[in-house]
Amino acid sequence: MNRLSEMAASLALVVLCAMPAQAAERQILHGHVPRAVADRQLPATGRLPVATTLQLAIGLPWRNQADLTTFLKDIYTPGSPNFRKYLTPRQFTEKFGPTEQDYQTLLEFARANGLTVTGTSTNRKLLDLKVPVADIERVFHVTMRVYQHPTEARTFFAPDVEPSLDLAVPVLHISGLDSYIIPHRIKQNPVAAAEAPHGNGGAQGGSGSGGSFKAQDLRTAYVPGVTLTGIGQSVGLLEYAGYYTDLIQDYLAANGLPPYGVTVENWELDGASGNPDPSNPGAYGEVEVDIEMAIAMAPGLTSVIVYELPTPSSSQIAIPPDDALNLMAAQDLANQLSSSWEYQVTASTDEIFQELAAQGQSFFQASGDGGGRTGTNVYSPFDDAYITLVGGTELTTNPDGSYASEVVYHRPNPAQGNYFSYSGGGISPNYAIPWWQQGVSMSANGGSTTMRNMPDVAMVAYNVFAFYSETGTKSGGYNGTSVAAPLWAGFMALVNQQAAAEGLPSIGFANPVIYAIGKGSSYNSCFHDITSGNNENPLSPTAFTAVTGYDLCTGWGTPKGQALINAMCSTPGGLIYVQFGNSNPGNGTWASPFNTMARGVAGVPVSGAIMIKGPGSSTETMTISKPMIINAVGGAATIGH
Repeated sequence: MNRLSEMAASLALVVLCAMPAQAAERQILHGHVPRAVADRQLPATGRLPVATTLQLAIGLPWRNQADLTTFLKDIYTPGSPNFRKYLTPRQFTEKFGPTEQDYQTLLEFARANGLTVTGTSTNRKLLDLKVPVADIERVFHVTMRVYQHPTEARTFFAPDVEPSLDLAVPVLHISGLDSYIIPHRIKQNPVAAAEAPHGNGGAQGGSGSGGSFKAQDLRTAYVPGVTLTGIGQSVGLLEYAGYYTDLIQDYLAANGLPPYGVTVENWELDGASGNPDPSNPGAYGEVEVDIEMAIAMAPGLTSVIVYELPTPSSSQIAIPPDDALNLMAAQDLANQLSSSWEYQVTASTDEIFQELAAQGQSFFQASGDGGGRTGTNVYSPFDDAYITLVGGTELTTNPDGSYASEVVYHRPNPAQGNYFSYSGGGISPNYAIPWWQQGVSMSANGGSTTMRNMPDVAMVAYNVFAFYSETGTKSGGYNGTSVAAPLWAGFMALVNQQAAAEGLPSIGFANPVIYAIGKGSSYNSCFHDITSGNNENPLSPTAFTAVTGYDLCTGWGTPKGQALINAMCSTPGGLIYVQFGNSNPGNGTWASPFNTMARGVAGVPVSGAIMIKGPGSSTETMTISKPMIINAVGGAATIGH
């Protein structure tokens, strides 16, 4: 080879090495053009100014998705050797997260194309960017246009075609490219004095003003006699606003709870300031109520952790929840999480919910106050398969404050035009029926046997006492399923406190055990079954009606205190509560009824030492010489051999 040929070959090698490592055949992403644009061929009213800067999050897919799906079913299936053997964030990343090489390639792609990186994630799920529209159009091969929203009095922006990029690493989704769904709080409204109660807001309601339910009223109704308070547990809240801390203290004082007894910790993301936004007063009232409700049900919580994103104030703000949800997973500080906001769920969001479930974290989402929904009237985040959706009820109590009855939350409000407040429920057009929901009869409730049905559970959503700020400081009755969701998160803290005391792992994603109880013989001893009322509304005038058992208004219903706590903890692999009286099961005679707690799996022989708890507080250990079999789980059970 002559000198000229050598130089040419060397130059070619240098050029080849200098080429971006990510250069590859262009990949086209899907799910970024809103249906209103793609299906209705909505005409654009203009272009988004090229100087506008958007906050984006590029999401990479989990590796081994099929294995992850199998793993999630495995850890929530009683009898499995992996039952409730959750992963730590590090273990999850090692097993299912994108590879370090793929994440580094994505980072290099962003920098090579002049995109400003604002954040990375430890699980390598998301890469946060701030990008001018001009660069978005250049790098992702789209035109960012403005459209008139088909159902709301505002415009929104979106790409005119699905984005594509020249990158060999597969990309799952780019969040923040459209503002079709603006995150907003569930439409709550204060109780109007002239409203005739469907439940009980009167003399036999709660002890607050106008019969509103204060913290002790809620515990008396739903967890009577329960001494658990959530000690050692934390609740995490997804929020799109700051809040006034003094109102939380006012609520504690008005309810006779210790001031500063629960630490409220704030994490501000994507430019959130922690301060209330005066341009959107209803938003920070939401945060205050969420914090108060979690503490009301679990006043002994170690902390309430607020994951705050910026308050949406215009059609130009469309920050998805992914960064906050991903931080909830990365920190793994709270076993129970809650949201009272409507927001856009993307493919990335759904996968983050999977990680939460894999780590033993439960997520409670308010079902919305829009009533029954079918077809295109169902939208995110309500139908995701890895969250527990919480509907609403109207509660009636007895004169002594004990539970009397409930009906479906159903509050048409003609004074506010077309506004209505009904417990949200419906059939998902997006997600197939999950394995844990299969086997539920849908013949009477109008549900689907092929698609995910919702909600899963419910709690009171009418006339609940709160301190909140909207147009000035207010206190008194407050409405909405966003009251019910943090109450359920607080209830789960009680469950997980008991699990921890028994040396058990957290309950984790709640739906598998909730549906197992609902389909089992102990259902009526664990849940208040709501069989009266409906959530029919102008969008769905014939759907849905409360029926016996599961329905699409209140799910399985509301909790019956200690019975449900015991049943959720007393799953195979945990401590099994067994009741028996004078009997001779083969290794001795036990006198007088008492409860036995034995570790084991239903249908599998147990032997060795078991703990016996008598009618009082005394306990003793007895050795079983002959293997015995637990015949039932949850509530009363028998032991045979």
